[in-house]
Amino acid sequence: MNPGLHAIDAAKAQSSRSMRTGEEYLNSLRDGRAVFVDGERVRDVTTHPAFAEGARSAARLFDIASDPAMEERMTFVSPTSGNRVLRAYQIPKSHADLKARRLASETWSEASFGMIGRSPDHVSGFFCGYAALPEVFAAGGKEYGERVVSFYEKLRENHLWATYAIVPPQIDRSKPAHKQSDPTLYAGVVKEKDGGIVISGAQQLATAGVYSDYLYLSCIHPLQAGDENYAIGVAIPMNAPGLKLYPRRPFALQATNTFDYPLTSRFDESDCFVVLDNVFVPWEEVFIYRNIEVCRDQWWKTPSHLYGNLQAQARYATKLRFMVGLLQRMNETTGNSGLPPVMVQMGELTALVSIVEKMLEAQETTATYDERGFMWPDPAALYSVMALQSEINPRMIEVVKELTGAAMITMPSSVKDLDSPETASDIERYMASGTTSARDRIRLMRLAWDFVGSEFGNRHQQYEKFYGGASFIVKQNMLRSYDMRRATNLVDKALALD
Repeated sequence: MNPGLHAIDAAKAQSSRSMRTGEEYLNSLRDGRAVFVDGERVRDVTTHPAFAEGARSAARLFDIASDPAMEERMTFVSPTSGNRVLRAYQIPKSHADLKARRLASETWSEASFGMIGRSPDHVSGFFCGYAALPEVFAAGGKEYGERVVSFYEKLRENHLWATYAIVPPQIDRSKPAHKQSDPTLYAGVVKEKDGGIVISGAQQLATAGVYSDYLYLSCIHPLQAGDENYAIGVAIPMNAPGLKLYPRRPFALQATNTFDYPLTSRFDESDCFVVLDNVFVPWEEVFIYRNIEVCRDQWWKTPSHLYGNLQAQARYATKLRFMVGLLQRMNETTGNSGLPPVMVQMGELTALVSIVEKMLEAQETTATYDERGFMWPDPAALYSVMALQSEINPRMIEVVKELTGAAMITMPSSVKDLDSPETASDIERYMASGTTSARDRIRLMRLAWDFVGSEFGNRHQQYEKFYGGASFIVKQNMLRSYDMRRATNLVDKALALD
């Protein structure tokens, strides 16, 4: 048994009987996980300045879910234990179930204004999809299907947070995994031993890995003959010996205060490069083993990709609503909200946002049942908006920048300028608006800058461009989902006219 497993199970024992609270969650993060920043190992992610506020924001998600007033919105009754468990682990069997999942995701995303992308309801959706069709995994052996269902139930009953690393590192993309200069550069099996397998190598990109309980390690990139060692699907506790997380530069370290960096200081979920140094994984948490076909099919022959990205789109729609509201408040502050040119641009922006919102709802309303009675969100509704996201998101950000003008870059250096006797009078006189005080106007503009101009804001623009994969991959998914037969039949009918 993996030593890290004991630590996680012990920390979650009380949570299996009741909803997990934010305090219990924070305590569980103090488990010895290996996180490295600026060349040093982080002793406690809940107190380190790079992660402390992010951890508190994450803990709030569990407090929301455990609030008795939110019971119906955020939880459902487990079909095995009868306990209340996170709605994020509900496998939908009706349109109402899909809607309930979306509403729960919207509630969580509103707590971070859409800034926490890999919240616990993202990868939970993938495991719901796996548990809905375990026979896809059983193609590699009956035991693999049984294990993936068992692990899904473990996540569900203990209110756990899993993230994933499913893309190989960008070392030499001209060569397949097994032809890299060193066969252990990409994460893969290096040996078997009593009770399990040993994995070494690296994988990316474990967003929110610092805050998660488990890592799901697999590969979504195409694999070919010879890559069998990398065709795996395994669950690893974040404090497993040999598992190391290397976060990109934490933006929270540069956030000197919450006034000037209201989003950066609270919601940097952190994207982590994962290194595995002879990490032992017990067989019970191995769901795919050296099987290229199953490794591929887990994404497309189960509803996993659809469930996970239903959450992603719910979160994105929330973020866009926040963006529209932010820009409207800025227009009101400067007194130009009623100007025709501004109204035209706001009309374009709200049209684009509405496309995302309505396609999200369409995933539910045009969802279909499979032969087991589970609901699959409409893939065409999902992939159509995802395929355009990398194009419309920059356009929407551009509208925000155009309507803001110079406002975001004419602010004082920091909140200290508002508090200093030497500068406060000038700031209060010249930086007020016709409707708000200088402090309130600056607070709003700081929020806008943190959203579109700071490092944190620019990371989010890159995230929205690639979180669903490169645009050409998403567009191929869309093409596969489109009813081309209906379209070509119309052409054939036209050609058959006398």
